[in-house]
Amino acid sequence: MFSLQANHATLIQTTLTTHSSILTKIMLAVVGSLALWASAKISIPFYPVPMTMQTYVVLVIGMSFGWKLGGATILLYLAEGALGLPVFAGTPEKGLGVAYMMGPTGGYLLGFLVAAMTVGWLAERGYDRKLLPALFSMTLGTGLIFLIGYLWLGTVIGWDKPILSLGVTPFLFGDLLKISLAATTLSLIWKFLDRK
Repeated sequence: MFSLQANHATLIQTTLTTHSSILTKIMLAVVGSLALWASAKISIPFYPVPMTMQTYVVLVIGMSFGWKLGGATILLYLAEGALGLPVFAGTPEKGLGVAYMMGPTGGYLLGFLVAAMTVGWLAERGYDRKLLPALFSMTLGTGLIFLIGYLWLGTVIGWDKPILSLGVTPFLFGDLLKISLAATTLSLIWKFLDRK
């Protein structure tokens, strides 16, 4: 049974003995932001559009780190992008910095933060330990990314455009695969740790 009380250790808290150290948290946030950077730059051929592994990494960071450290990690990644580092998909070709973030993909970037914090909050309540609750959590997180991205995209390019077919439906198959992969990864790691 799952409760709304934060009484479950996250994966990072369980595996690292020095998890409470501020230096450890900073290092985890930096490593997480680098993983997001790398995941934005790797394009995997997929149908109907190529996919990056960004949402996978966002979900795994949120669930593994918890809502506070997960949120701080995504904020660090967004700050790197705001400062002009080419950390986002399509940068530097499509622009850099705050100007890029205010463009059509800005809502998805904001959605990363909301999703990581949401799935992290659920992980602290045990939703990361078994496959079905993890699938639920990660589907919710991905839905939040799509919702915020959809609303932002419509506002930026105009509601007279086919927003769903531009910003949501081409990515559904890839994100279903990433949700399944992320939930399976987390539940298998917990299963392994429980045996030990």
